[in-house]
Amino acid sequence: MIERRPYRKLGGAHHGWLDTRHHFSFAEYYDPERMHWGDLRVWNDDTIAPHTGFPRHPHRDMEIITYVRKGAITHQDNLGNRGRTEAGDVQVMSAGTGIAHSEMNEEDETTQIFQIWIMPNETGLPPTWGTRPFPRGERSGFFVTLASGLPDDTEALPIRANARLVAATLKAGQGAEYHIAPGRKVYLVPASGRIEVNGVVATAGDSVAIRDEQLLKVSAQENSEIVLVDVA
Repeated sequence: MIERRPYRKLGGAHHGWLDTRHHFSFAEYYDPERMHWGDLRVWNDDTIAPHTGFPRHPHRDMEIITYVRKGAITHQDNLGNRGRTEAGDVQVMSAGTGIAHSEMNEEDETTQIFQIWIMPNETGLPPTWGTRPFPRGERSGFFVTLASGLPDDTEALPIRANARLVAATLKAGQGAEYHIAPGRKVYLVPASGRIEVNGVVATAGDSVAIRDEQLLKVSAQENSEIVLVDVA
């Protein structure tokens, strides 16, 4: 089963400094048919104006991944962590028993991010935060795991979830494959470009929800950047 959801049909809101689109029910947007996809609870597509952002606010018992598409985001939290994550890189926050943080666009240009929340497989653990650069060239033409809670993904940023986040950059005409283990679901969004996934065409911002498939064959109709979450 492969279902495409066009970008124009996503929920969302305009807040002046923030233009946001919600793939699942979030904040003032509620759709009982779009509450989650397996353990994937939130996928927000955020465009943040220069020198603005999300002031300090709390989270608890959620794995929160920020994938930066353009510009950079600066994180600061009550544990003393501070870091700047640039386009193409990811940061991971395991909220655990509770953490308060801010995410600000301190740049002179607009920042675009995917904010992805995955339900943890264990709650009540101490909160953690980390970031890691993943230059786009290292995943050109194939999928690379960026964050994962699966035992074989030792090189990825760790999360406390039965899930992984992977990304790929494909030039026009290139293709890549992704194998899906039995019983798992995939949620895929092209951050840019235009792709075909097992015969389904999606453009930047569209989502492709996948279940009961064993192999994804992705081909780029134009230069594309693709982000994918694999969950139980």
